[in-house]
Amino acid sequence: MGEIYQVKKIEHIEDICVQVPGSKSITNRALLLAALSTCQCTLNGVLFSDDSRAFLDCLLKLGFEVEVDEDNKKVRIQGTGGKIPDPHASIHVGSAGTAARFLTVMLALAGGEYELNASSQMCKRPMQPLLKILSKAGVEFEFQGEEGHFPFKMKSDSVCLNEVTVDTSISSQFASALLMSSVIIKTGLNILICGDRTEGSYIKMTLRMMRQFGIDVVKDGNSYHVPYADTFGRKEYQIEPDVSGACYFYAMAPLLKTDVIVENVHMDSMQGDIKFLEALKRMGCLLSDEEKGVKISGKELAGYPGLDISMKDFSDQTMTLAALAPFAQSETLIQNIGHIRFQESDRIKAILTELDRMGIKCEEVPEADGIRIYPGDIKDSEVETYEDHRMAMAFTLIGLKTGKIKIKNPKCCRKTFENYFELIENLYRNHITACC
Repeated sequence: MGEIYQVKKIEHIEDICVQVPGSKSITNRALLLAALSTCQCTLNGVLFSDDSRAFLDCLLKLGFEVEVDEDNKKVRIQGTGGKIPDPHASIHVGSAGTAARFLTVMLALAGGEYELNASSQMCKRPMQPLLKILSKAGVEFEFQGEEGHFPFKMKSDSVCLNEVTVDTSISSQFASALLMSSVIIKTGLNILICGDRTEGSYIKMTLRMMRQFGIDVVKDGNSYHVPYADTFGRKEYQIEPDVSGACYFYAMAPLLKTDVIVENVHMDSMQGDIKFLEALKRMGCLLSDEEKGVKISGKELAGYPGLDISMKDFSDQTMTLAALAPFAQSETLIQNIGHIRFQESDRIKAILTELDRMGIKCEEVPEADGIRIYPGDIKDSEVETYEDHRMAMAFTLIGLKTGKIKIKNPKCCRKTFENYFELIENLYRNHITACC
């Protein structure tokens, strides 16, 4: 695949059936929990992508016993109960925000002297709120670049942390990192979660997975007590398919007036992006949870309305809805998404810039902490992806509808979904049914 991908128009496709990789969010949480645990754990359905490989590489550099079987999507990890095999290691987290936040806290609480580096993209992303908490607890940081950002050296010995307040406004990963790794603190840890996503989907996912691994978190409102666990873990863990990746295909149902099934995705998923399927239902699609997977049907749609919707709890799909918005019958207002400015790119700016380049009227709406997008005619455009996998995947949808879109740097999808464009090519090859 070259540096620019020409998205071809699909005039008609009867049905789409695909498999998507495992969830990045679940994979990297499972890698951390397995490493922290006190037993050997086999993870099944593992996502292999830039982010998860970066996480695995870090665990190997830290001395963990890790067996990787990519062909069968398995990883076996020997947990060490919070002891780092090499307490003087150097690691590189790449562009993985989960690895950056989760491993920083684990290493700080476990103790040792470490050197942590990251990609230029990750070096720009916020770490300061988390590092400030750790610094107050006695962790020493020496920054090699901008203060409060990667890269840095970290020295930790006898961390004193009994209770902490963590703000979720910029990233809920700060809270998830503290929740998971605090299980190794001998005195336990009380965590007060504040901000606008105290009940966010990723925090719920973290808590559910901690309980699945045998960590008994006690919840009292927005306060959580994580007790020390001298033994915990599980022998096997099954990772769900990536609902975030599935949503790009589900969005094709109203866009291309077709039926879409993503295998093994079901409505009881712990992933917050499952709420995007309810948004498609509001557009007029039919939703049914079948044995093979959730089916979204858009065949009977004459058109679909724009939505006025809060996407605070499934904001990774903001770009997906933005790609559907120009073809809606009315304007679309996406609310409560201010935090996406601080992700792989400034996603609000990226969406508005690229839609404007296509000739679509759109605007920021400060009072809604969001954006408004109006229906319009797409003109030929090359989409700048800003090294952001979700921009590349979501804006491909506009090309499938119009044939007027080229995607720059399509390989950025390797962050979470290596074979995304292979599946898109499958749609063209099979034309009637696309199965990977």
